[in-house]
Amino acid sequence: MSNSTALPLTLLAEQFARLPGIGMKTAQRLAYFVVGMSDEEAREFADAIIRAHSTITECVCCRNLTDKELCPVCENDLRDHATICVVETPKDVAAFERTNEYKGVYHVLHGLISPLGGITPDMIRIKELLARVSKGDINEVIMATNPTVEGEATAMYISKLLKPFGVRVTRLAFGLPIGGTLEFADEVTLYKALENRSEI
Repeated sequence: MSNSTALPLTLLAEQFARLPGIGMKTAQRLAYFVVGMSDEEAREFADAIIRAHSTITECVCCRNLTDKELCPVCENDLRDHATICVVETPKDVAAFERTNEYKGVYHVLHGLISPLGGITPDMIRIKELLARVSKGDINEVIMATNPTVEGEATAMYISKLLKPFGVRVTRLAFGLPIGGTLEFADEVTLYKALENRSEI
């Protein structure tokens, strides 16, 4: 921001710019918007951030974000607790829940194995997943990591660790999106579409 801008406004914009997907222009707009709030609105906004930061924690079972010991999915007796869907982030849980189709439970890794990025298996929630499966009563573990190099490597690594437990380990099918055109699909997507074809 220019030298003519008040320092607190500049500092506020810089904080907004630290958020993912927020560039400096958007950060400046957000800073001006917040400054234009009433005192009560500003306090409510600040309180919401502090409350979320101080009360949100990881579910002791699935590691999803919650403000209780167990998240709403884990404490729901109507869910299929014998099926675990393994995802990278809490945002992925929200994406599955929006479908209203998946009735099992989740396990959030909070990252993917990435030797180049310095992320090793002990830095994500793999041992917590193994502890859950080792207790028994798990029929299937669905690996729902993204179809990236890191996602595939993490899925393969975990599936090898789960083999001794005798549980069924599956991988999400990947391929052509609805409304997609073959002409514009890349080779990997086409290969996955062929590999994961199903009978009709």
